Amino acid sequence: MPENDQPMWPSSDEDRSSSGARKTTPMSLPESPKSASDEPEVPKVTGSEAPKGSWFAPNVEPEPIPGLNVPAEEPPAPPPAPAKQDLADRLGSREPKPAEPKPAQPQPVAEATQYIEVERKPAGKPEESTQYIQAKPEPDAPKAPWVPVERNVWPGEQQDRHDEPSSDKAEAQPWREELQQWREEQQRREEQLKRSDAQRREEPPAPWAQRIDVPDERRPPLPPEPPRGVVPSASAGSLARPQRIEPDGQRFDAEATVGIERPTQFPGAFHQQPQPRVEGRTEPPAEPPRQEPPPAEPPAAEEPPKKRRKGKIIALVVVVLLVLAGGGVAAAMPKVSNRLGLPWAPNAPKGDSPEPVAATRQLQGPDTAGQAPTANGVKSALAGAAGNSALGTLTGSVVDPVSGTGLWDHGSATPATPASTTKVLTSAAALLSLDPNTRLSTKIVQGADPGTVILVGGGDVTLTSLPLGTDSPLYPGAAHVDDLVAQVKKANPGVKKVQVDLSLFKGATTAPGWAAGDAPSTFATQIGSVMADAGRLDPKNNNSQRVGNAGSALASTIASKLSASGGGQATAPKDAKVLAEVKSAPLTELVSDTMELSDDVLAEALARQVALASGEEASFAGGAKATIKVLKDHGFDVSGVDLSDGSGISGENRIPAKLLTELLAAAAAPEGKNPNTAKLRPMLAGLPVAGGSGTLADKRFETPASQAGRGWVRAKTGTLTGVNTLAGLVLDQDGRVLVFAFMSNGSDQQPGRDAIDALATSLRKCGCA
Repeated sequence: MPENDQPMWPSSDEDRSSSGARKTTPMSLPESPKSASDEPEVPKVTGSEAPKGSWFAPNVEPEPIPGLNVPAEEPPAPPPAPAKQDLADRLGSREPKPAEPKPAQPQPVAEATQYIEVERKPAGKPEESTQYIQAKPEPDAPKAPWVPVERNVWPGEQQDRHDEPSSDKAEAQPWREELQQWREEQQRREEQLKRSDAQRREEPPAPWAQRIDVPDERRPPLPPEPPRGVVPSASAGSLARPQRIEPDGQRFDAEATVGIERPTQFPGAFHQQPQPRVEGRTEPPAEPPRQEPPPAEPPAAEEPPKKRRKGKIIALVVVVLLVLAGGGVAAAMPKVSNRLGLPWAPNAPKGDSPEPVAATRQLQGPDTAGQAPTANGVKSALAGAAGNSALGTLTGSVVDPVSGTGLWDHGSATPATPASTTKVLTSAAALLSLDPNTRLSTKIVQGADPGTVILVGGGDVTLTSLPLGTDSPLYPGAAHVDDLVAQVKKANPGVKKVQVDLSLFKGATTAPGWAAGDAPSTFATQIGSVMADAGRLDPKNNNSQRVGNAGSALASTIASKLSASGGGQATAPKDAKVLAEVKSAPLTELVSDTMELSDDVLAEALARQVALASGEEASFAGGAKATIKVLKDHGFDVSGVDLSDGSGISGENRIPAKLLTELLAAAAAPEGKNPNTAKLRPMLAGLPVAGGSGTLADKRFETPASQAGRGWVRAKTGTLTGVNTLAGLVLDQDGRVLVFAFMSNGSDQQPGRDAIDALATSLRKCGCA
């Protein structure tokens, strides 16, 4: 069969039989031939009276049958044949009846009514609703071929049916095979439609097939006739349909034209297009719907959730295992196990925890009542380390601060280049000559005209450029430049010019013995009475490059903050109005900062304060003179001391190791024993700790010979080319404080440092009683 089963309009043989009355005309049918099979089949028979060229015309001349397609005897001239009224007439399977005397009023169709016998489909195939009709002719009628016809039987319409004798079934055997093939093809098409319908889910209204249906109590009546012009699909059911046979032997379903109004605008073949659905009108299905039992719920409907839950449980177990494994690995690490106090921690206690002891809030100093160290004990402890050739020319001294007794002396009266241990002398002189609460002042005063202000330096070089609220990491408690600016803006908003007064400090800005590259450098700059962060470009980095002429640079910074211009140096009037003023941290903290950072600029500023307090000129020379004078006035032996600066940058300075141990022993002595102890004690607070702070934090006490001194040795360092010095104190194994000063001249820098650190560590290992 062709793939497209839409009806095709014939090019000729127009049929208007259905355009009139709704009821169909009864037709006379011959008896069905007997066949060996009980299945009804479609004979390959067409009418002999079809117009020429019609697709109802037979391909093979039918067998002559008297009374059907050939006359039984020579009839008289027949009258005009009446118009064909039904499909049986068109097929030529019935002779037209002669016209009645009244041509205008044709005889009632009831006179031609023949009774039909319906052969029911076997009970095994209920899905096919097509039934085949066998017409039983009257006893006098001639036999004719058995023709299956599809006709419409509308609900409520009753037809009289009479049995007619059947024809010989043997004559129908040839077309039974063809009918069987057609039925198989129809069945395949129905299965294909069912598969497509299962995919679409929404099945269009089923086409309505023309057929004769026998009223039955077990079957519902047929629905109303479909709208005119809508042709049911040939594949909609299993009804038998006429076939046309081409000359080449191919067979096709004949296009249904009965009851269809043919469109006149298409002269040729016409493919019926799908008609739009009319609301409220339903087309009955070709077959009664079959009631199929509802599918049983599959027992595995709950399996997917169970599988998902099972997968989630497995994933959760895996995550828990991974977490436990990670926790186990972490717990095995020494740092983690130590922090958590796990039993396998490396620092876990090997025994029971000791009983808690009562803690006291009072700090307890070194033991002063125990067995005192002896000179022999110290000499024995230092014998090996002191003989290290890396020390070059070594001088030194060890003193018991409790008794003031010298325990070890190695050329301690011989002056040597001290380097930065010079700051021990400068700091001691400042503490002895100045009030410990002294604060260095920085002011901004009114200038010669209202739009001019003058920055007056008071010797504070710790003024920081960090914003307000940000404490300096190098000078805790330092004053802020922004504080000065804010006060000036409030006192004189119309500032146009900023000048700087550096007249407090006199003389040269660099000392004798300073190299050309020492100022500015990473440790010093030209000394002035005012500057920010001791001249550092980075206020948070002790080793930052220093700016030259730091006083004038600060004045320019303040001018930019006031939206004014710089006016150079000037001397402020003595009675000038003070517009702003800030002060440094107390002197004790300035001394501590000097010792810990080994700050050369701050040490020079302190030396000038000593000079001013002693009535000397605030210069390098005046500071050196005043320092020696103050120490001598307080009972210290200053024999052999020669100073060019207060920082120790100058290589012309000379200090004997004995003076260094005297000053430190006085600072570490028990309270009340030495009158200078109370003033000098703050000097010890700033001493760097071995391996922990200040200049002893980086690359110091790292060798095996010196590691035991880490945390126990506190000392001021001194380093110049060929010079390594160390002066401070240490707690020995007996809990007694030992004060020392070791000065190495003519040694290389790193080997000399390591050797002198090992020498100080020997005192820590000493049980010197």
